[in-house]
Amino acid sequence: MSSLFRSDTFARVALCTTLSLAALGSAAAQTTDPRVGLHGGFQDAGQAISNLRLVSHTDKPASFYNPANLGDFGFLNSDIAIHGNTLYQGSFHGFQIWDLSNPAKPALKLVFACPGGQGDMTIYNNLLFMSVEETRGRIDCGVEGTPDSVSATRFRGVRIFDVSDMEHPRQVAAVQTCRGSHTNTLVEDPKDKRNIYIYVGGTAGVRSPTELAGCSQKGPDDPNSSLFRIDVIKVPLARPQDARVIASPRIFADSGRMNGLYAGGNHGQGTQTTAQTNQCHDITVYEAIGLAAGACSGNGILLDIRDPAHPRRVSEVSDPNFAYWHSATFNNDGSKVLFSDEWGGGTQARCQVTDSPQWGADAIFTIANRRMSPAGYYKVPAPQTSAENCVAHNGSLIPIPGRDVMVQAWYQGGLSVFDFTDGAHAKEIAYFDRGPIAEKLTLAGFWGAYWYNGMIIGSEIGRGLDIFTLAPSAELSQNEIDAANSVRVHMLNPQNQQRIVWPATPALAKSYLDQLERNGGLSADRLSAVRTSLDASAEMPSSRRRSVLRSLANSLERDARASSDARRVRWAADAVRRLAAR
Repeated sequence: MSSLFRSDTFARVALCTTLSLAALGSAAAQTTDPRVGLHGGFQDAGQAISNLRLVSHTDKPASFYNPANLGDFGFLNSDIAIHGNTLYQGSFHGFQIWDLSNPAKPALKLVFACPGGQGDMTIYNNLLFMSVEETRGRIDCGVEGTPDSVSATRFRGVRIFDVSDMEHPRQVAAVQTCRGSHTNTLVEDPKDKRNIYIYVGGTAGVRSPTELAGCSQKGPDDPNSSLFRIDVIKVPLARPQDARVIASPRIFADSGRMNGLYAGGNHGQGTQTTAQTNQCHDITVYEAIGLAAGACSGNGILLDIRDPAHPRRVSEVSDPNFAYWHSATFNNDGSKVLFSDEWGGGTQARCQVTDSPQWGADAIFTIANRRMSPAGYYKVPAPQTSAENCVAHNGSLIPIPGRDVMVQAWYQGGLSVFDFTDGAHAKEIAYFDRGPIAEKLTLAGFWGAYWYNGMIIGSEIGRGLDIFTLAPSAELSQNEIDAANSVRVHMLNPQNQQRIVWPATPALAKSYLDQLERNGGLSADRLSAVRTSLDASAEMPSSRRRSVLRSLANSLERDARASSDARRVRWAADAVRRLAAR
């Protein structure tokens, strides 16, 4: 079942990308890109924005700052989860609850102190899941910490809160794990409506067995080692207080060895020193295709999750340009997966003009028969200063029909919107950036940036919460934005990816026409005629409208036979036919 790519294979495929990105990095040093040279500051830093609109910025609440140290790890904002109009923003100090009913002025509903880092959030109806990994975490959420090396009051794992009453969250369970929880991933089983599952990415040191029975920091020779595995928590929805770890699958095993994947170290001269594969940082599940992508320190892996309680590895890749496999995002049809490399751990300035454009970047793979093949890289193209921690971090797809478009956080490199439809030539189409938070390197910037119901929401580590909308440009039409905005979901969890389904709207059909104009897939005269027919049909009686749209869809099917982009013409035809049926 193994499909581990040799480093030299990836290097050959990446050669063209390496040359183009190297040229990009060289050009960036001399560029007039407005992101270069932004002045610094806490809440008054310089800003640069392109093809986005900043709807609002909201400061962190005062109790979630250390004014003496703006980069204090104990108070960093981390990841978010959203249910309806309620946003849960995690922090190393606890979490905040925001009402997004008015995106121009988010309302802070609750500040909940519960230290323990890193505070990643997942929401499922009234249940809020929170990752805790630091040794200061307490079962009772106390702020006094646990100074003893072994303590009965220490908590490291996944907290479960009932947030039915948002003003009074109630901890209903605290599931202890041997390495704590750096991240957590919600998984549903379509055959089981009574339970949900949480995959735990534990990356911290192993606890003493005196503190938590069964923990072992020994290596792969110990069959009970707490390394080289993930944990699976089963949560009964009717009784979440009974949540418990039910499995710790050895997903890195190969040839009978639990440490069967990358052993750690560099891949040869001029390559990265890559971490050993003994943990998963993020696991992104895409239930609609039955797969998860694990960013697992030294490897990117695919897991079969059709039986959520027993995930099974089906393939893996390595990359000589990656230091630490951090997070993953599928494209909507599951034909690609993008992995990010957190070179420097997110605390270092890894986007300087002297840094390799393949290091601290995204690697894009195509997927066929559950096997991954390298396609290319993407890294934010504007160089940052030595005072700005910057590396690839968390993001999500933007539902632009017919294209693979993603928004991604880059810490103090800002956020970048890019198109990776052609995985070998990913291209930035929008961005936002601020200058450094301080004159010396101080941890800040965007932890994650995610699309949610027409908004791009950024969790800013040091400054608060930002909300954006897309603006039309030569690379993104208003019709494409309108089609994206027509997609509505009721929940966002960064590591649980939902299939995007577009409703039948005129904007959907026109999006494909705009793309065909951009790539020359149909002639200008033909595009004009189709657009005229679409617009005219909107004013017709329903029976006449259906007839005209069906005829138009049939004619587009005929156009596809001679088009250089037949697939996109057929998508346009299908969108018009759906309009007729509506």
